[in-house]
This record gives sequence, C-alpha cells and structure tokens, in this order.
Amino acid sequence: MPTTEKPPVTIRMRPGTPYPLGATWDGKGTNFALYSENAGGVELCLFDDAGVETRHPLTEQTAFVWHGYLPNVAPGQKYGYRVHGEYAPERGLRFNPNVVLLDPYAKALSGTEEFAEGVFGYVPGGDDLTMQTGEQRGAPLGVVIDPVFNWVGDTKPNVPFHQSVIYEAHVKGLTMTHPDIPEALRGTYAGVATGPMLDYLKELGITAIEFLPVHQHLDDPFLLDKGLTNYWGYSTLSFFAPDVRYSAEARKGNPSGAVAEFKNMVRALHDAGIEVILDVVYNHTAEGNHMGPTLSFKGIDNPTYYRLVAENPRFYFDYTGTGNSLNVRHPQTLQLIMDSLRYWVTEMRVDGFRFDLASTLARGLHEVDQLSGFFTIIHQDPIISQVKLIAEPWDVGEGGYQVGNFPVNWAEWNGIYRDDMRAFWKGEGGLASEIGYRLTGSSDLYQNDGRAPYASINFVTAHDGFTLRDSVTYEHKHNDANGEGNNDGHNHNISWNCGVEGETDDAAINALRGQQQRNFLATLLLGQGTPMILGGDEIGRTQDGNNNAYCQDNEISWYDWENVDEELLAFTRKVIALRKAHPSLHRRKFFSGRTIRGEDIQDLVWLRFDGQTMTDADWNNNQTQSLGLFLDGDGLDDVDAEGNALHDDDLLLLLSSSYVDLPFRLPDLDSCDNWELLLDTSDDNAEEQIKTGEETTLKARSVKLYRCVRG
Repeated sequence: MPTTEKPPVTIRMRPGTPYPLGATWDGKGTNFALYSENAGGVELCLFDDAGVETRHPLTEQTAFVWHGYLPNVAPGQKYGYRVHGEYAPERGLRFNPNVVLLDPYAKALSGTEEFAEGVFGYVPGGDDLTMQTGEQRGAPLGVVIDPVFNWVGDTKPNVPFHQSVIYEAHVKGLTMTHPDIPEALRGTYAGVATGPMLDYLKELGITAIEFLPVHQHLDDPFLLDKGLTNYWGYSTLSFFAPDVRYSAEARKGNPSGAVAEFKNMVRALHDAGIEVILDVVYNHTAEGNHMGPTLSFKGIDNPTYYRLVAENPRFYFDYTGTGNSLNVRHPQTLQLIMDSLRYWVTEMRVDGFRFDLASTLARGLHEVDQLSGFFTIIHQDPIISQVKLIAEPWDVGEGGYQVGNFPVNWAEWNGIYRDDMRAFWKGEGGLASEIGYRLTGSSDLYQNDGRAPYASINFVTAHDGFTLRDSVTYEHKHNDANGEGNNDGHNHNISWNCGVEGETDDAAINALRGQQQRNFLATLLLGQGTPMILGGDEIGRTQDGNNNAYCQDNEISWYDWENVDEELLAFTRKVIALRKAHPSLHRRKFFSGRTIRGEDIQDLVWLRFDGQTMTDADWNNNQTQSLGLFLDGDGLDDVDAEGNALHDDDLLLLLSSSYVDLPFRLPDLDSCDNWELLLDTSDDNAEEQIKTGEETTLKARSVKLYRCVRG
C-alpha cells in the first residue's frame, strides 16, 4: 500500500461535537470523535481507494474526546487514526503515531487485517519495550456508513423465553455447502436470508438462531502460519462492525455493504418468526498480551481499555486465556460495551445476546461480583434490559465458575445440565436426583433467586466440544488437524463411543448410536428450561472427533448438506413440535408439588418402573437408572397470552439409561382410560395404546412419552 501523505489543505476541519463517538454522517459531512484521556494528540487519517493518506489533526478535545467535523466526507470514506503520546510500556502507555489505528466505534471495516503491512507498536523479534519506528498500516480501516435502512414491515417475533428453542450456528458453516443456495451467497449473511435456508429453519421449528460471533475478528498469526484461521471468531477486533468475511457485498468489493446485508438477514429471519441472538465477546479483544499487535484500543488508550497489573502495568490481567481482559471498571469501557449492545438492538434489530465468558465482565478486583457496574448498568438500561440476555457463566480465573449465580433477568448456559445428561446417558450411576433437577428446570440453581425454569439454557452439545454424533462415536478427541499435536481441546468429554472408537460398519453399533442421539434430543426438548440445539446435530453432523474445531474453516466445521441423516432430522422436528404443542413441557413456573385433584395427584409425580412413587432410597440408590415423570395437565397454574387458564393433556415421560429392557407399569388413574404413545427413541415408527395401570416395555437406553386419553 502506498504511504504517500497529502497535506490537509483541501478540506477545512470544523470543531464538530464529542458525541456520538465514531464517524457519523449527517447528509452533508461526517463528524469524527475518539476517546483518549492519556493521548497527547490525535490525527484523523483519510484514505482514498489507492491508499493515499490525508491527515487532519483533531485540535478540539472535550472531556477526553478528540473530535472534528469534515464537510463533504460521505459514506464509503475509509479512515483511521494516529495517536500521539508516550511509548512507555512499563507504565502501561503504548502510544505510537507510526501505527494507523482502527476506530473502536467504526460501523464498517475496509477488510481484514494485513500482517505484512505491519500491526505492531514495538519492533518484532525483541521485547515490547522498543518502539516501532516503521510505518504500520495493517489494521483494517473504518468506513463511514449511511445508516438509513428500510425496516418498514419488520416485526420482532418477541418469543417468550419459556417458549424458545435456540439453535446455535455459524453464519458461514450453516450455508457454505448448501446445494440450493447460489454459490455467490454461500457462507454469508445473504445466504442465511435465502428461501431454502429460511424454509429449513422454519420446518425444523426453532424460534431463535444464536450466531457465533459476527463482530469483526482477527485471524491469529500462529494460525495463518499453519494455513488455518480463527473460524469461531472469539477474538474481537471491532464491537460494532459485522465481519466482512461473511458478506457477499464485501466479496464484490463493497465492504460497507455488510451492514445492510446483515440487516436484510435479520429482517428475513424475523419474517420467518425467528429471533436473532448474537454470541458477543466483551471480555477481551484481539490485541492479546504485551507481545500482541497494536490495532486499536492498545494504541488509543491502553490503561483505559485493559485491565493492567497494578504492580507492573506493562502486563495484562488475563481471565480469558487469550492474553488480556477488558477493563470494565473504567466508565469509558463500560460505555463502549453499552453503546455496542444498544447499537445492535436499535440499529441492527437483534433480539438478544449470549455473553462469552461472562464471569470476566462481573469481576470487580479478583472476585466475581454479580453486582458489578456492568450488570447494574444493563438492568437500568431501558433498551438492553428488554432483550434476551444469556451468560456463559464461567471464565478461566479463580472462582470463575458461576453457574446459578447471575442476577435476575439473566439466563445461563447450564454446564451442569450438560455434564449430568452426558453422564446419565453414558450409563453412570448415582445420578437420579441430579437428573430430576435437570429435567424440571434446575430449581436447585435458579428457584431461590427470583428466576424461572427458562433461566436454564439446557444443552448437551455446543460449538466447543464434540457434536452430538461425535459424542456417541468418540471417547477421545482427535484434533490432529489443528496442528497442536492433539494437545488442545478438552479431555473430559463424558462421551461414550458405544463400543468402537470412530466410524464403523457395524449395524448394531450404528443403531445404538442413533438411539443415543435421540435420547439426548428427547431429554433436551421434553424437559423444563430453554433448550439449545447445536446446529447440525439434527442432521448427524460430524467433525471426525475434533472437539476444538475453532480453527477449521473447512468441511470439518461446515454442514454436510449432501449427507443428511433424514430420519434423525424428522425425529428432531417431531420432538420440537411436541414441545411446542404441550405447555406442560415448557412451563413458565417451577413445579410446586401441590395437589391438583384428589389426594394422590400432584402437578408432578416421580415414578419407579414398578409404578410406585419414588422414595428417598430410590433417589439415593446408585443403581437407579430409570425414571418416570408424570405431568398433570391441570397443574400448570398459568395463563396464555389472552389471560385464559392453560390446560394440557396429562403426560408421562419415561427414561432409562439401563443396558437391559425394563417392564414399566403406567399410572392407574381414574381420569385416564389409556396411555397413547407419542414418542419412542428406540423406534421412530412405534405405535402403542396401553390401558391405565398396565405395563409397557421400556427398551434399554431409551425414552418414551405418553399422553393420557380419556373416554
């Protein structure tokens, strides 16, 4: 890229305003505003299509915001900043005007990072104490945007949390190989918005799609050196810009078009009745530790944006395992996060967020403080407090595992649910009471702090770990493709390969694997709480045993639409439909154990396989591997959207992780003549009607769901 600089004589800089931060076009020109309380000077750098730079000093400063207004600067203009000040890493200062920096508030980016053009504030090859004197122009540039978009007719689905079924997916992987999507749109926001993809998601029955990070991220040099990339994207560079990697417009040379393309995708999903939830990473940035690149925050105001070690501010606190942690104790960093969240809700119209390593955001000093400024501000915000808020309730720091400890209005990825369900279906004993809690919304974790069952985001698989198919195919990770000697990824997978490691032609083992996948899906979707399906699990997606495919932007991670397990897909659709059809399976309130009719019928009754009520001895017996859960249809204690009392069929859920078939006696109810089978994980085509009080055969490692038929 040329390094020619033009003198700033063609356009006269006006004072402008300190708010809003970022680049704001008003139809006649653009206001630029950048926060830096420790800088000695700031230059706005405009770039033309040939890469020629024009510098404009920002001489106005208000409350640490450097600002100025340029007439006739219009959407499409590329820009960056050079920030002057001390280069003194030992005191936490890393200013270097030789580095062109990305605006933290840029709404669109010119492209991806270019390491060959320089991204380091120090001289690579040594320590970080020697300032770089060569030109460093490898960071993406910001692009001025026109924010106008026609949202006429867009209506947010506003699906109540307790009725939600979440589908975790990657924008690129979801559509990259889909044969019915035009090749130019595969792997993009526009590809998700096509008819074939929307029809698929609607027919599946999910109510929300939770996208892995779409904020522009960085591809780490150590991955690029191995011919790999940061596919998952948990290395945020910009908290406002949709990643150009997933933009069909950017592929055509129009990177700022990614903004409207993303909005079009959101509108299309809303039209299909599907909410959009973003996986967001506000706990750290792509700039890494003291040896990482200088792309934006580090060179603009390092002490403001990062948690530095007080005794030696050259170094960073790292609660995330990525090299740094954002300094959420600083008001400006909190404002950055809140402005970003508000932007994605108001301008991009998303419906919620899943916060990666959310415990990091709660940290005051070292401890996790659930009343930290971050949560207080969110709860007071009239916009953000009204969308779906989901925490990944852990980080890698001391005391970072906080499942069950987040505030009211927050839902949580329930890692305890995942581990208990995996262990149960693996055949481990002593889990009866734990499974009882997990199937009923984890009241042990959420009932006593004002939350409801839907606060528990239930999942058995997610992007991090085995897929569902791999969890019944592999007991050990197979991550050789990552180039780390199979040393990366979890070793504690709680998986069972059904007798053979990896793929096999053995029909009996494959049948068992299919049944186990159905067991996981059935318990996930028929229990209380908010279910989250890992995208692709419903079609039998495999990663060949890779449980850490973060760097695999290829067929390992992409959906294989040419080899769909059609029977498993039909089963998943059926179970989702059953969940949505029966309010007893997605209650807003925890069970109370109250009597509904007669002395023996309660809203919930736990049964042994002989039809008797579970006793304390049964719950504590390590050999208990089967459970029956009776749900009284008159025990919902709830109303519908019109205020009418909710009623449902009486339902009976049976599950057994035993390796032998069991005779299971169905409840003998005066109000019930027959039990009609709705679902059997051992036989997709099973049909059965049994008189009340009689026995059925509960196959080894299977789930059955019945409804009471009266008259």
